Amino acid sequence: MTLQPLPPGTDGDTRLVRTSLPLVRNDPRDCPRGSAVRARPLVQQSPKRSRRKPVEDFALGPVMAALDAVEFGGTSPEAALTDISRVRKYTSGHVSWARAAVYAYLAARHRSEAERRVDGRPATLPIREEWTSCEELREPDARGVLRYERTAWGRRYSSEGGGERELWLLSFNSLKHDRPAEEVAEAASILAIGTPSHADFGDVHRPAPGSTPRPHRVRVVGVGCGDGEYGVLADWDTARVEQEFAAHARPALARAVTGTATNPGSECVRCEALAGCTGLPRTPGLLGVPGPRRPRKRRSVSASDLRAYGCCPAFFHLTRVLHLKSPAPESEPIRRGRAVDAWLNQQHLKGRCADSALPQEIPELAPDEQPTALAMIAEHVRTCPLDELGPNEEVQVQKRLTAYDPELDTVIVADPDLLYTRFGGWVWHETKTASSPLWEGRPLLESFPQLALAVLLMYHGVPGGDPRRSLIELEVLYKDGSRCEEVDPGDPDTVAEARQVIYRLAAPWAVDETYEPRPSDQCEGCEMLRHCAAGQGRVKTG
Repeated sequence: MTLQPLPPGTDGDTRLVRTSLPLVRNDPRDCPRGSAVRARPLVQQSPKRSRRKPVEDFALGPVMAALDAVEFGGTSPEAALTDISRVRKYTSGHVSWARAAVYAYLAARHRSEAERRVDGRPATLPIREEWTSCEELREPDARGVLRYERTAWGRRYSSEGGGERELWLLSFNSLKHDRPAEEVAEAASILAIGTPSHADFGDVHRPAPGSTPRPHRVRVVGVGCGDGEYGVLADWDTARVEQEFAAHARPALARAVTGTATNPGSECVRCEALAGCTGLPRTPGLLGVPGPRRPRKRRSVSASDLRAYGCCPAFFHLTRVLHLKSPAPESEPIRRGRAVDAWLNQQHLKGRCADSALPQEIPELAPDEQPTALAMIAEHVRTCPLDELGPNEEVQVQKRLTAYDPELDTVIVADPDLLYTRFGGWVWHETKTASSPLWEGRPLLESFPQLALAVLLMYHGVPGGDPRRSLIELEVLYKDGSRCEEVDPGDPDTVAEARQVIYRLAAPWAVDETYEPRPSDQCEGCEMLRHCAAGQGRVKTG
């Protein structure tokens, strides 16, 4: 992909390609064209969009700031954490989590260095400059590129003589044991051949003063900032690094910078070519909320996001924006619901549920959790909507639907459990597991905002098809029965009700710039309670 001419709605220089580890992961949910644009850091949206962040949206932001102060400034961890607590864009809950994450990370580093001593390997010291692999060409290549830069974000360490290098890859919650082979190989390659460098915004990486010898051995280490667990993902000499890079990373890099297909999803929020992209449906005013008076960085939102925000803005920010999770085990209903959904998705991907034998057990669940889950699966199999479909109908399982509200500069995301065509229209099918029947006194769209958002998306032509033949279904599975509700997205009264439901949730979310806690009776069971002083106060006083 040459990006010539530039994508509509963009401006800049395509002669610099800069890749990072996320770009080589080859995630099927990513957008190939979006990745290629992202690899050209000097290409930006035109006219320029706002990048203002009233509240930090990167979980590791304060963690990295505190660790920089500790490792490069000689500051004590406590003093560094006190300093970040004074930064206005960090919420109190975020600072509380960062405190635990910093100490967990430093403890992991201490254990790792102790293991190195036992193994007879040299100690490592923190490195401030970023290791970057840079290739400058004499003239533009077939892609129109003059300079290639490869980077690897993380925390960097080197032995005193430079013979060994380490890169620590931080995860928000637990250690990622399953990082893709291409990501690990690329990280190791940059460790092996990268030069210490720095780059100002809008500029290329420039070598740091002095010379640094290349290492003979590198280690890539993963660490979970939530639990402090760490693990060595690669411990290779340079010969092994070259082999792994050629086998895994090199092909992934080529894919990352040459993709042309569009695949709209959550990553659209960061794409500089979004304004002119034809792969993303435009739905002006879908949320019914005007743009804020002070523009801010583009965001994405889903029905579950809005529901979490309606429960508590602080909980929403910690779990839906920062993507933090509690290390505590999930509740039985959540585990059961996830296990049932996983089994149903597997069968729907194969075809009809009627063609599959009922499972005798679900491996993810404990023995006493099995009967209820198996009964729920049997209830679905008895009335699976795919069993009556004709051979030419289309079925999509967990298909991500995405739309763009340009008035609010927001990407709307939905993940229907099941989408299938029927007589020229689309049927949007949601499946829920429940321990007790639905409360009859509350409107269905209010109880399940995802249905309200589904109504509005289908009304605006997403996912397509004949809207007069489209339908939304809600299947609720119980231990001893099931219930199915139908919603007509073409009915004017239903559309009006859906607009009211979404507006009530989206209006306060759209303008919130503080995400203050909203203590309530739900605080006692909140997974973020340990990081919320207001919630702890509510639980203490009852």
